[in-house]
Amino acid sequence: MIGYIQKIYDDVEREKAGKSYQYEICSLLTAFFGNQKIRETEEDVELVLKLEVDKNSAKIIIEKEKKEERCSKFVCDDEEISKRRNHIKRQVYEMLCDYTGKTLPWGTLTGIRPTKIAMEFIEQGKTEQEILAYYEQEYLTTNQKAQMCTKIAFREQELLSEFPYEEQYSLYVGIPFCPSTCLYCSFTSYPIHQYEKKTWEYLEALKKEIAYIKEAMEEQGKKPSTIYIGGGTPTSLSAEQLDHLLHFIREEFRLDDEETNLLEFTVEAGRPDSITREKLQAIKKNKVDRISINPQTMKDDTLKLIGRAHLVEDTKRAFLMAREEGIDNINMDIIVGLPGEDLTDVKHTLEEIKKMQPESLTVHSLAIKRAANLNIQMEKYRSMVKGSTNEMLMLVDECASQLQLVPYYLYRQKNIPGNLENVGYAKKGLECLYNILIMEEKQTIMAAGAGATSKYVCHGENRIERAENVKNVDQYIERIDEMIERKRVLLQKG
Repeated sequence: MIGYIQKIYDDVEREKAGKSYQYEICSLLTAFFGNQKIRETEEDVELVLKLEVDKNSAKIIIEKEKKEERCSKFVCDDEEISKRRNHIKRQVYEMLCDYTGKTLPWGTLTGIRPTKIAMEFIEQGKTEQEILAYYEQEYLTTNQKAQMCTKIAFREQELLSEFPYEEQYSLYVGIPFCPSTCLYCSFTSYPIHQYEKKTWEYLEALKKEIAYIKEAMEEQGKKPSTIYIGGGTPTSLSAEQLDHLLHFIREEFRLDDEETNLLEFTVEAGRPDSITREKLQAIKKNKVDRISINPQTMKDDTLKLIGRAHLVEDTKRAFLMAREEGIDNINMDIIVGLPGEDLTDVKHTLEEIKKMQPESLTVHSLAIKRAANLNIQMEKYRSMVKGSTNEMLMLVDECASQLQLVPYYLYRQKNIPGNLENVGYAKKGLECLYNILIMEEKQTIMAAGAGATSKYVCHGENRIERAENVKNVDQYIERIDEMIERKRVLLQKG
């Protein structure tokens, strides 16, 4: 267990940067020390990092067993809060590098959306070399990570320039049911077998919310450019229910009209154990143009350990069925750093995926999420959780290149050991626009369903307004009018 204590003496600094230090320094500690818990105490911990900041200087102390191991005091008089914060973070980082004997590929960069930096610089007219230099000098990233961010940002800008996204919005539809709960998952999801009698009620409430979104956004002169049905696992629904929902969406938004703005319609089929031929036929019939079939790993022992109620052969069967039904844009998700897996296991998973040749591949670095069973039961799994490594991610990058898939979006999550990233790769022209729009926060996302969060982007004001739905399925059904009212208030703020 690691302790972190901070003392911010300057009033302005305390107000504007205190919370930022807390989050970002703790993220660095997690990156260096893996799945050890970070506590705001110096009692009953193996190691403690202390940060003291006043108006003109800062002091960093590392103590082990209450004995000082490292100490650094330095002048820090940058007038800009952000520059001051980055200066201090670099000093903390370099001290941790010295103490642990290792470096991080992302250096001090801890944010969820590292490509936003490059996107902003591109919009300012900065050159590629200027952007690379900024990542490497300001955040101490490796050239490889700087190159990846910059390359993805240029691709994102190219894709976004092809349609008027600011004048449109995207629709997210949440289906909070799954066949079972995975060990690492913290999303809003409920076992489908316990809610089978509630699913039709849920769909009726969902349709009411979707209908309101469509009407309210049309009053603003906006139509959806992308629709994304996620979860949970949308294919936990029966074939009849899935067909009913997809048909409703097609009819409600008049997606067969020539005047539609829709560029993309995605359904996360997700769990192979939830996929049947009838569901795939419903997806195809309703002209969904992109699905995900997510193996996470191609190792049966790991699938059993993490609570995935399917085998590797089920993934292959579901993928083949989708091809037989004429679905020609399939994404596959994998997670690197799963409990008990090493570089050899990742390589095996990638070899199996290469045989199937999906149109896109998304790699997630395992995140130890606070509400996930993996974290709650960490003492049981600690010896097995080594986390992802940059070598694993480089293997994925190599596999994607062999499949002619290009990286097109990137994001980070809290509590990823090693401070690594998640990357989406796709064949050119088959990138998921929704992923770019939500990650770069470039477009309003109107979200329906239990646990869904709508984000209204106020262009030109650097402001995003949010409205959250309740997570509990029963509460969502009972309070659907309140969820709609929350959206009405949101649109008034926008």
